[in-house]
Amino acid sequence: MSEAALSIKDLNVEYTMKEGSHLAVKNVSFQVEQGEIFGLVGESGSGKSTVVQALMRTLPPPAIITGGKVIINKIDVLSLSAIEVKQYRWKQISIVMQSALNALNPVMTVEDQIKDVLEIHKNISGIKADEKVEQLLHLVDVSKENAKSYPHQLSGGMRQRIVIAIALALTPPLIIMDEPTTALDVIVEREILSKIIQLREELNFTILFITHDLNLLLEFADRIAIMKDGEVIEMNTVEKIKKGGERSYTKKLIGAL
Repeated sequence: MSEAALSIKDLNVEYTMKEGSHLAVKNVSFQVEQGEIFGLVGESGSGKSTVVQALMRTLPPPAIITGGKVIINKIDVLSLSAIEVKQYRWKQISIVMQSALNALNPVMTVEDQIKDVLEIHKNISGIKADEKVEQLLHLVDVSKENAKSYPHQLSGGMRQRIVIAIALALTPPLIIMDEPTTALDVIVEREILSKIIQLREELNFTILFITHDLNLLLEFADRIAIMKDGEVIEMNTVEKIKKGGERSYTKKLIGAL
């Protein structure tokens, strides 16, 4: 059996404040298999985004990881130093955020932002970088003429494609999609989802897809974990979730669709 793309074991994240502490993520465990589209779904405040920040090692204070392991490529990401984490990101794991306008640098052109990742992490520059930028833009159906555009000059859907291109720049085996279509209209959302699924089939990467929209996940995910109040309350195949799952909360969610 092949090694899992991601294994999270008993993850705990606590917010420590003057008035006391709050356990935002409680003993969360799940495994994402190679090549799988694994959905993590929950309402606002359920803890799903905190899980993502923990495994990317981007948790802001006063949040701290108080226990657990995050294994990617046989390495516990939580044990890495800050320098090691920077070297690890984009090569082994990358992320597509929900707001491309916030994820992109407003004073850098599209090509410069992609080249920045290539130069820092792979020491690729010059003509090779130009060729790689063109290749990545072609992958996400963005014309090379847009390479010299700034983020504000592009549509929301186009910006999101650029963020996906950056996430693919170093061909990481695992990509997190953190509500990547939330700010887009329905037509553009479908186009972006179709492109994500197509790229996954072509490039054979694994996806951890984060969303509050269970109905959306039921269309394309392989398995789904449902979070509530910081805990994973059910994890199952899409087929079983569609039938109502095993927990009353899941049955309630399905009934509301």
